[in-house]
Amino acid sequence: MRVLLAHDGSGHAAQAANLVRDIRWPPESVLRVVSVIEPTMVAMPMGGGGGAGYSPQMEGELSAYYNEALAEAVRHLDAPDRTVDGAVLPGRPATVISDEARTFGADVIVVGSRGHGAIASLVLGSVSAEVVDHAPCPVLVARRASLSRVVFATDGSPSAAAAEARLSQWPIFEGLPIHVVSVADVPHPMRSGIAPTMLAAVAKADAQDLEAAREEHRRLAEECVGRLREAGCDAEAEVRIGDAPAEIIAAVDAHGADLVVLGSRGRTGLARLLLGSVARNVVHGSGASVLVVRDPGQS
Repeated sequence: MRVLLAHDGSGHAAQAANLVRDIRWPPESVLRVVSVIEPTMVAMPMGGGGGAGYSPQMEGELSAYYNEALAEAVRHLDAPDRTVDGAVLPGRPATVISDEARTFGADVIVVGSRGHGAIASLVLGSVSAEVVDHAPCPVLVARRASLSRVVFATDGSPSAAAAEARLSQWPIFEGLPIHVVSVADVPHPMRSGIAPTMLAAVAKADAQDLEAAREEHRRLAEECVGRLREAGCDAEAEVRIGDAPAEIIAAVDAHGADLVVLGSRGRTGLARLLLGSVARNVVHGSGASVLVVRDPGQS
C-alpha cells in the first residue's frame, strides 16, 4: 500500500504517526511523510514603511523545525519490510497534501485530528477538515494510537459500498472484528395542526414507517456481513434506531472500537456536498479514529 502521512510537528500529528506505526501494512508498502510550510508574512516596523512583508529569517527557522520533526517521524516509522521517506514542501497545506496524494498515488492519507490552530476547542483542525473534503483517496483521521476493533456504518449508498470494499480488500483489516451498523433514521412529522381524530392514524403510519425502515436496514447490515464473511472477515450486524451520527458514535463506544469506517456521503442530501452530514458529524464527534471513503464516481 502507499500511505501519505501529513505531519506538522504537533501532538496530534505524533498520534497519527503512532497509529501509522501500529498498523500492519503489507510488506513492501511505501510510507511518505509530508510537512507543508506556508509562506510567512510578518509585521514590518514603522521605520520600514509598516505593513507586512516576507521574513526569510522566520522561514528558515520554520524550515529547520519542520525538517527536524519530519526526520524524527521518518525514523519512528522505519521498518525492514517497508520504504519510508519524507519531504518538506512549500504552499497551502490542504492543497499541497491533496496534490501530493495524487502525484504519489496514495491509497490513503493519514491526518491528525487537529493541528497547531489557536482555537483549541475545535474537534477537527481546518487543514484536516479540508483534506477530508477534497482528497482524491480515503482519509484516515487519527485519534487513537492503535487499530484493533472496527465499526463500519453502512446505508447502502455508493460511498458505503466503496468503504466496504476497502474493509474486504485491504490487508490491514485482516483478523480484526468488524461490527456492521446500519441506522434507521425516520423523521417524525410535525403534529401541530393535525385533527385529534387523525392522531391515531398518524401514529399508526409512523409505526409502519419505522418498522419498514428497521427491516430495510436489517437487510442492508446482514447482506453486508454476508459479503464480508465471504471475504474472510470476522463481522457481525446490528441495527439501531435514531439519529444516525449519534447512534454510530454510540456503537463505537459500546463495542470499544478504535476505528469507525464510513462512506463520505449517504443516499440522501445534495449531490454537490463534498461530505454528507452524517459523515461530517461522525468525523467531528467521534473519539475514535475515522476512515472516510469517497464514492469513486464523486469528484
